[in-house]
Amino acid sequence: MELKIKEYPFGERPEVTRPNKDFLKYLGEDGIRKLVDDHYEMLRESKFSPFFPQDKDEFEAAKLRSSDFFIQVLGGPEYFNQNRGAPMLVKRHANFKITREARQVWMQCYQKLLPELNVPEELMLSYWNYLDVFSSWMVNSED
Repeated sequence: MELKIKEYPFGERPEVTRPNKDFLKYLGEDGIRKLVDDHYEMLRESKFSPFFPQDKDEFEAAKLRSSDFFIQVLGGPEYFNQNRGAPMLVKRHANFKITREARQVWMQCYQKLLPELNVPEELMLSYWNYLDVFSSWMVNSED
């Protein structure tokens, strides 16, 4: 199975299809939190580390917010909405210069992590396809 990162023209907003909710059922909330934790730790080692909080507690809080978001997207409890309000992630990320390269690195981390999970291929692909389109929406700078 190949997890391919698609390229989208700058500013294009392809339709987002939510991932199969069975991904959450299969991994559980703890599994989603571990996936997000591992993802953030990989990003912390990337050249885009400055995008993320440098303070340990703030970094952990960012991981929690992100895992809350993904749990909610997967049909779990609305932790994100309860704690942060409506996601509005494009607006929330507007203060960060997110390039195609930054998106590539973000996706490459998931590209490495997802195959390590013991989940059925169709669930992994459903989540991957969601991430691929979702992440394209965050790109807000051409350089």
